[in-house]
Amino acid sequence: MTQVATAQPEETVRRDPAKIFPVSWDQFHRDSRALAWRLSGAGPFEAIVCITRGGLVPAAIVARELGIKLIETVCVSSYTGTSQGELSVLKTVAQSIIARGGGEGVRVLLVDDLVDTGKTATVVRQIVPRAHLATVYAKPMGRPLVDTFVTEVSQDTWIYFPWDTGLAFQPPINEAGL
Repeated sequence: MTQVATAQPEETVRRDPAKIFPVSWDQFHRDSRALAWRLSGAGPFEAIVCITRGGLVPAAIVARELGIKLIETVCVSSYTGTSQGELSVLKTVAQSIIARGGGEGVRVLLVDDLVDTGKTATVVRQIVPRAHLATVYAKPMGRPLVDTFVTEVSQDTWIYFPWDTGLAFQPPINEAGL
């Protein structure tokens, strides 16, 4: 059985509700395809490991675009609502994937929707240290751990992903409408 690393909670980043970045399904699909385009020259990749749950959708898009058929998951829990808590690996990567590249995950592509503080990326990199980590969005604290990403957002910005939202009125940034 594989040992599973856990990280203790670290300082929580204050979320300013005025700094939100809502992402539509169309935008997320475009951004995920842009990620695949950037990755097309970084391979070849033999397998994708998507970091669940956020990595499931971009991994499916990247797998389609790059023609990768071997897809695995690593299941990591770190958020309760909008607060990052204790991180735990609920399911690790299959030995057959880890074994690639001499047991370090060479030619394996890790995909997630976002790197925030880098805690999840750090734990997953312990499992497959030489895998290529790609995320659609990156925040400054986690950015050094990512090999490829599409868009950087500030650390205090909260991203609303399309699977987390419904259609609703959005008030203007300036309440007076100016």
